[in-house]
Amino acid sequence: MSSIENIRKMTREEREKRLQELRAELARLKAQAHRGSLENPSSIRKIKREIARILTVMNEEKLGKSKSQVAATAEKQ
Repeated sequence: MSSIENIRKMTREEREKRLQELRAELARLKAQAHRGSLENPSSIRKIKREIARILTVMNEEKLGKSKSQVAATAEKQ
């Protein structure tokens, strides 16, 4: 599991590759859950959250938010 700081340190290509890997893993886990052979159901939630983190960072980058703006916003909360 990657923390948000580690995700921000990744290059765009690394994030896209990781996102692709996670989506494939999620599809595999969902198939296992459908068959009833999933050993750890919480793993689906963890994968979804990591995907969301990556997409959040990619969207921040797309919108042009700097890391300092994001950190300042996080500190206020």
